[in-house]
Amino acid sequence: MTIAVFLIALLGSMALGMPIAFSLLACGVALMVHLGNFDTQILAQNLLEGVNNYPLMAVPFFMLAGELMNAGGLSRRIVTVAEALVGHVRGGLGYVAILACLIVASISGSAVADTAAVAALLIPMMRNAGYNVPRASGLIAAGGIIAPVVPPSIPIVVFGVAAQLSITKLFLAGIFPGIMMALALAFTWWLCAKKENVAPGRPFDARVLARALYDGIWALILPGVIIGGMKFGIFTPTEAAVVAVVYALLAGLFVYRELKLRQIPHLMLVAAKTSSTVMFLVAAALVSAWLITIADIPSQATALLQPFMDNKILLMFVIMILVIVVGTALDLMPTVLILTPILMPVIKQAGIDPIYFGVMFIMNNAIGLLTPPVGTVLNVVAGVAKTKLDDVIKGVWPFLLAQTLLMFLFVLFPQLITVPASWFR
Repeated sequence: MTIAVFLIALLGSMALGMPIAFSLLACGVALMVHLGNFDTQILAQNLLEGVNNYPLMAVPFFMLAGELMNAGGLSRRIVTVAEALVGHVRGGLGYVAILACLIVASISGSAVADTAAVAALLIPMMRNAGYNVPRASGLIAAGGIIAPVVPPSIPIVVFGVAAQLSITKLFLAGIFPGIMMALALAFTWWLCAKKENVAPGRPFDARVLARALYDGIWALILPGVIIGGMKFGIFTPTEAAVVAVVYALLAGLFVYRELKLRQIPHLMLVAAKTSSTVMFLVAAALVSAWLITIADIPSQATALLQPFMDNKILLMFVIMILVIVVGTALDLMPTVLILTPILMPVIKQAGIDPIYFGVMFIMNNAIGLLTPPVGTVLNVVAGVAKTKLDDVIKGVWPFLLAQTLLMFLFVLFPQLITVPASWFR
């Protein structure tokens, strides 16, 4: 009965057109009434305590770092380096897009922001070079979902807070899967470029590469600073976010001189607006998470999944399929916040490594950014490319399939994540 109240309240609120955050609050109120302990003071207290969390401070800082990086010219220089490095091969701009998405993802951690930045730079170039624009748009969209998996991923920060896991360990465990996602895209693009007879790029020029590396070295160093600092315990993920902001600010103002002082208030305002949306969503979700625990919904979910508990791989398959289905209707962050408090007790009881599950869970939710009808990243790319969403959906299918198959490969062989994660710890 409790699960029915939870689902009816949540889905009913969403069906009425309520924003996700308010739907979660309505769900919390419904659970409190059902349990007979409705108290506005408890509701308000949990709402405030939901965001009174030190690791969550990383979210606004990484958001601001991404804005400063784009305005300061760091993103453009990363694309220039990637083009000089791999732009000469057949379908070279596709590999440029994948490499640029991977590098940019390791700086800002936001799928939407990274996709918009790379698409704005590369879609016009790919259109002028005669590429199939829907296919190119689909590739960039699929490359954009690497951002939630690799550090400094904002969804991983939120998941770590909700699941009470080490964000540093989650960050480091996401490095190898993120690289594998890029390689899966590169292989799929190679097949597409060969089938569609995409023309090769301009000849390789070592001098052009050297100039691009010299000009972009400050942008390329930043991912190493962030990841290396966390790996060697120099700073926490929250402190890494502050370092990223200061680095991007100084590089944009004094090294590349493309960032102007008058732009900074506007960039801070944009980052603050985006961060406030995420923070309020987290606060509302943690109210529901507290009530989910009080209502003992995790034990009821465990009972439902009991037939699969003895087989970890089968249990992971069932959970991943469940998340795929939910991801077609919900955006990444709400799915993470709603399902984390329900699934984590199941995972722990089944003896599955919670860090491994965290990476898989975020990867699965990231794939949901490519699945219609929601498909946030698809909408972003379609807007930037000025093309129909239906065409972008057709163009993304080979890459969506590749990422999904890779995810299920990780289900079959968890060692592909757990072993490399042990190298970085």
